[in-house]
Amino acid sequence: MFQWLNQTKEVIEQQVPEHIAIIMDGNGRWAKKRGLPRIMGHREGMKSVREVVRTANELGVKSLTLYAFSTENWTRPEEEVSFLMKLPAQFLESDLKDLNERNVKVEVAGEVSRLPIYTREAVQQAKTDTANNTGLRLIFALNYGGRDEIVQVMQKIAEKVQVGLLQPDMITNEIIEQELMTGSMTDVDLVIRTSGEQRLSNFLLWQAAYAEFYFTDVLWPEFRRDQFLAAIEDYNQRTRRFGGV
Repeated sequence: MFQWLNQTKEVIEQQVPEHIAIIMDGNGRWAKKRGLPRIMGHREGMKSVREVVRTANELGVKSLTLYAFSTENWTRPEEEVSFLMKLPAQFLESDLKDLNERNVKVEVAGEVSRLPIYTREAVQQAKTDTANNTGLRLIFALNYGGRDEIVQVMQKIAEKVQVGLLQPDMITNEIIEQELMTGSMTDVDLVIRTSGEQRLSNFLLWQAAYAEFYFTDVLWPEFRRDQFLAAIEDYNQRTRRFGGV
Protein backbone atom coordinates (compact mmCIF):
# COMPACT_ATOMS: atom_id res chain seq x y z
CA MET A 1 0.00 0.00 0.00
CA PHE A 2 2.67 2.51 1.04
CA GLN A 3 4.87 1.51 -1.88
CA TRP A 4 2.01 2.23 -4.29
CA LEU A 5 1.33 5.61 -2.65
CA ASN A 6 4.98 6.59 -3.01
CA GLN A 7 5.05 5.45 -6.64
CA THR A 8 1.86 7.38 -7.41
CA LYS A 9 3.26 10.49 -5.73
CA GLU A 10 6.42 10.25 -7.84
CA VAL A 11 4.37 10.00 -11.04
CA ILE A 12 2.15 12.96 -10.08
CA GLU A 13 5.25 15.05 -9.40
CA GLN A 14 6.44 14.29 -12.95
CA GLN A 15 4.63 15.14 -16.16
CA VAL A 16 1.32 13.31 -16.47
CA PRO A 17 0.12 12.85 -20.08
CA GLU A 18 -3.08 14.79 -20.72
CA HIS A 19 -4.48 12.18 -23.11
CA ILE A 20 -3.65 8.47 -22.91
CA ALA A 21 -5.00 5.92 -25.39
CA ILE A 22 -4.81 2.19 -24.79
CA ILE A 23 -5.02 -0.75 -27.20
CA MET A 24 -6.19 -3.44 -24.79
CA ASP A 25 -4.67 -6.52 -26.41
CA GLY A 26 -4.08 -10.06 -25.20
CA ASN A 27 -7.37 -11.10 -23.61
CA GLY A 28 -7.69 -14.18 -25.82
CA ARG A 29 -4.09 -15.25 -25.23
CA TRP A 30 -4.51 -14.81 -21.49
CA ALA A 31 -7.47 -17.20 -21.57
CA LYS A 32 -5.76 -19.69 -23.90
CA LYS A 33 -2.75 -19.96 -21.57
CA ARG A 34 -5.16 -21.08 -18.86
CA GLY A 35 -7.24 -23.41 -21.00
CA LEU A 36 -10.25 -21.08 -20.78
CA PRO A 37 -12.66 -19.78 -23.43
CA ARG A 38 -11.57 -16.48 -25.02
CA ILE A 39 -14.53 -14.68 -23.46
CA MET A 40 -13.10 -15.32 -20.00
CA GLY A 41 -10.07 -13.24 -20.99
CA HIS A 42 -12.36 -10.37 -21.92
CA ARG A 43 -14.18 -10.69 -18.60
CA GLU A 44 -10.90 -10.61 -16.68
CA GLY A 45 -9.78 -7.67 -18.78
CA MET A 46 -12.65 -5.59 -17.40
CA LYS A 47 -10.90 -5.66 -14.02
CA SER A 48 -7.92 -3.98 -15.67
CA VAL A 49 -10.23 -1.38 -17.21
CA ARG A 50 -11.64 -0.57 -13.79
CA GLU A 51 -8.22 -0.25 -12.15
CA VAL A 52 -6.65 1.79 -14.95
CA VAL A 53 -9.60 4.20 -15.07
CA ARG A 54 -9.39 4.82 -11.35
CA THR A 55 -5.63 5.30 -11.47
CA ALA A 56 -5.82 7.69 -14.43
CA ASN A 57 -8.44 9.74 -12.62
CA GLU A 58 -6.35 9.88 -9.45
CA LEU A 59 -3.31 11.05 -11.43
CA GLY A 60 -5.20 13.87 -13.09
CA VAL A 61 -5.15 12.47 -16.62
CA LYS A 62 -7.63 14.56 -18.61
CA SER A 63 -8.65 12.01 -21.27
CA LEU A 64 -8.39 8.21 -21.44
CA THR A 65 -9.45 6.50 -24.67
CA LEU A 66 -9.87 2.72 -24.59
CA TYR A 67 -10.00 0.69 -27.81
CA ALA A 68 -12.92 -1.51 -26.83
CA PHE A 69 -14.13 -2.77 -30.23
CA SER A 70 -12.77 -2.00 -33.69
CA THR A 71 -14.57 -2.01 -37.03
CA GLU A 72 -12.51 -5.12 -37.88
CA ASN A 73 -13.59 -7.03 -34.77
CA TRP A 74 -16.89 -8.00 -36.40
CA THR A 75 -14.99 -10.80 -38.19
CA ARG A 76 -14.39 -12.62 -34.90
CA PRO A 77 -16.51 -15.66 -33.93
CA GLU A 78 -20.15 -14.75 -33.36
CA GLU A 79 -20.10 -15.91 -29.72
CA GLU A 80 -17.13 -13.68 -28.94
CA VAL A 81 -18.63 -10.65 -30.71
CA SER A 82 -21.89 -11.13 -28.81
CA PHE A 83 -19.99 -11.23 -25.53
CA LEU A 84 -17.92 -8.16 -26.41
CA MET A 85 -21.11 -6.25 -27.17
CA LYS A 86 -22.44 -7.03 -23.70
CA LEU A 87 -19.29 -6.02 -21.83
CA PRO A 88 -19.67 -2.21 -22.12
CA ALA A 89 -23.24 -2.43 -20.86
CA GLN A 90 -22.22 -4.68 -17.95
CA PHE A 91 -19.31 -2.43 -17.02
CA LEU A 92 -21.31 0.79 -17.18
CA GLU A 93 -24.26 -0.66 -15.29
CA SER A 94 -22.05 -1.94 -12.48
CA ASP A 95 -19.64 1.00 -12.34
CA LEU A 96 -21.74 4.02 -13.31
CA LYS A 97 -22.35 5.06 -9.71
CA ASP A 98 -18.64 4.84 -8.94
CA LEU A 99 -17.73 6.77 -12.10
CA ASN A 100 -20.13 9.51 -11.11
CA GLU A 101 -18.74 9.69 -7.61
CA ARG A 102 -15.26 10.05 -9.11
CA ASN A 103 -16.46 12.85 -11.41
CA VAL A 104 -15.65 10.81 -14.55
CA LYS A 105 -17.35 11.82 -17.81
CA VAL A 106 -18.19 8.93 -20.16
CA GLU A 107 -18.02 9.46 -23.93
CA VAL A 108 -17.97 7.26 -27.02
CA ALA A 109 -16.08 7.38 -30.32
CA GLY A 110 -17.21 5.16 -33.17
CA GLU A 111 -20.15 4.31 -35.37
CA VAL A 112 -22.57 3.38 -32.59
CA SER A 113 -25.59 2.92 -34.86
CA ARG A 114 -24.47 -0.63 -35.69
CA LEU A 115 -24.18 -1.66 -32.05
CA PRO A 116 -26.96 -3.74 -30.43
CA ILE A 117 -29.69 -1.66 -28.85
CA TYR A 118 -28.82 -2.75 -25.30
CA THR A 119 -25.26 -1.54 -25.83
CA ARG A 120 -26.42 1.79 -27.30
CA GLU A 121 -28.88 2.32 -24.45
CA ALA A 122 -26.26 1.63 -21.76
CA VAL A 123 -23.76 3.97 -23.42
CA GLN A 124 -26.35 6.72 -23.84
CA GLN A 125 -27.44 6.39 -20.22
CA ALA A 126 -23.85 6.67 -19.04
CA LYS A 127 -23.23 9.71 -21.26
CA THR A 128 -26.37 11.40 -19.97
CA ASP A 129 -25.73 10.64 -16.31
CA THR A 130 -22.12 11.84 -16.42
CA ALA A 131 -22.55 14.74 -18.86
CA ASN A 132 -21.91 17.42 -16.23
CA ASN A 133 -18.86 15.75 -14.68
CA THR A 134 -15.63 17.68 -15.00
CA GLY A 135 -12.98 15.07 -14.18
CA LEU A 136 -11.45 12.40 -16.40
CA ARG A 137 -12.99 12.07 -19.86
CA LEU A 138 -13.34 8.32 -20.38
CA ILE A 139 -13.82 7.58 -24.07
CA PHE A 140 -14.78 4.10 -25.22
CA ALA A 141 -13.85 3.49 -28.86
CA LEU A 142 -16.71 1.21 -29.92
CA ASN A 143 -17.07 0.06 -33.52
CA TYR A 144 -14.27 2.50 -34.20
CA GLY A 145 -11.79 2.59 -37.08
CA GLY A 146 -9.35 5.40 -37.76
CA ARG A 147 -9.68 5.20 -41.54
CA ASP A 148 -13.48 5.16 -41.35
CA GLU A 149 -13.34 8.21 -39.11
CA ILE A 150 -11.20 10.14 -41.60
CA VAL A 151 -13.46 9.14 -44.50
CA GLN A 152 -16.51 10.40 -42.62
CA VAL A 153 -14.73 13.67 -41.81
CA MET A 154 -13.86 14.17 -45.48
CA GLN A 155 -17.45 13.47 -46.50
CA LYS A 156 -18.80 16.06 -44.04
CA ILE A 157 -16.30 18.67 -45.20
CA ALA A 158 -17.04 17.89 -48.87
CA GLU A 159 -20.75 18.46 -48.22
CA LYS A 160 -19.99 21.86 -46.69
CA VAL A 161 -17.84 22.80 -49.69
CA GLN A 162 -20.59 21.62 -52.03
CA VAL A 163 -23.22 23.92 -50.50
CA GLY A 164 -20.83 26.85 -50.20
CA LEU A 165 -20.26 26.81 -46.45
CA LEU A 166 -16.55 26.20 -46.97
CA GLN A 167 -13.98 26.89 -49.66
CA PRO A 168 -11.21 24.33 -50.25
CA ASP A 169 -8.53 26.80 -49.14
CA MET A 170 -10.40 27.25 -45.85
CA ILE A 171 -9.83 23.63 -44.80
CA THR A 172 -7.31 23.52 -41.97
CA ASN A 173 -6.23 21.10 -39.26
CA GLU A 174 -8.67 22.83 -36.93
CA ILE A 175 -11.59 22.36 -39.36
CA ILE A 176 -10.81 18.65 -39.66
CA GLU A 177 -10.45 18.21 -35.90
CA GLN A 178 -13.88 19.74 -35.33
CA GLU A 179 -15.43 16.88 -37.29
CA LEU A 180 -13.50 14.03 -35.64
CA MET A 181 -15.41 11.55 -33.48
CA THR A 182 -13.25 12.62 -30.54
CA GLY A 183 -14.40 16.23 -30.98
CA SER A 184 -12.68 18.82 -28.82
CA MET A 185 -10.35 16.31 -27.20
CA THR A 186 -6.64 17.09 -27.22
CA ASP A 187 -4.23 15.03 -29.33
CA VAL A 188 -3.01 11.76 -27.82
CA ASP A 189 0.18 12.11 -25.79
CA LEU A 190 0.76 8.43 -25.02
CA VAL A 191 -0.44 5.27 -26.76
CA ILE A 192 -0.10 2.07 -24.74
CA ARG A 193 -0.41 -1.35 -26.34
CA THR A 194 -0.29 -4.55 -24.34
CA SER A 195 0.55 -8.17 -25.27
CA GLY A 196 3.76 -7.53 -27.19
CA GLU A 197 2.21 -6.45 -30.49
CA GLN A 198 3.72 -3.28 -31.95
CA ARG A 199 1.27 -1.67 -34.32
CA LEU A 200 -1.47 0.97 -34.23
CA SER A 201 -4.24 -1.23 -35.69
CA ASN A 202 -6.29 1.61 -37.21
CA PHE A 203 -6.59 3.41 -33.87
CA LEU A 204 -6.78 7.23 -33.64
CA LEU A 205 -4.69 7.70 -36.77
CA TRP A 206 -5.10 11.49 -36.82
CA GLN A 207 -5.07 12.09 -33.08
CA ALA A 208 -1.92 10.02 -32.47
CA ALA A 209 0.21 11.81 -35.07
CA TYR A 210 2.79 12.88 -32.48
CA ALA A 211 2.02 10.46 -29.68
CA GLU A 212 4.66 8.55 -27.77
CA PHE A 213 4.28 4.77 -27.94
CA TYR A 214 4.70 2.30 -25.12
CA PHE A 215 4.65 -1.41 -25.92
CA THR A 216 4.64 -4.08 -23.23
CA ASP A 217 4.55 -7.89 -23.32
CA VAL A 218 2.07 -7.86 -20.42
CA LEU A 219 -1.32 -9.22 -21.49
CA TRP A 220 -4.22 -6.84 -20.89
CA PRO A 221 -5.88 -8.86 -18.08
CA GLU A 222 -2.58 -8.59 -16.17
CA PHE A 223 -2.09 -4.87 -16.89
CA ARG A 224 -3.03 -3.15 -13.67
CA ARG A 225 -2.04 -0.12 -11.62
CA ASP A 226 1.69 -0.85 -11.38
CA GLN A 227 2.02 -1.47 -15.11
CA PHE A 228 0.09 1.72 -15.90
CA LEU A 229 2.35 3.76 -13.64
CA ALA A 230 5.39 2.16 -15.29
CA ALA A 231 4.14 3.27 -18.71
CA ILE A 232 3.79 6.87 -17.51
CA GLU A 233 7.22 6.78 -15.90
CA ASP A 234 8.66 5.59 -19.23
CA TYR A 235 6.83 8.43 -21.00
CA ASN A 236 8.55 10.88 -18.69
CA GLN A 237 11.93 9.71 -19.97
CA ARG A 238 11.06 10.86 -23.49
CA THR A 239 11.91 14.22 -25.06
CA ARG A 240 9.03 15.36 -27.25
CA ARG A 241 10.21 17.63 -30.09
CA PHE A 242 7.16 17.60 -32.39
CA GLY A 243 9.41 17.75 -35.44
CA GLY A 244 11.77 20.34 -33.94
CA VAL A 245 15.23 19.97 -32.46
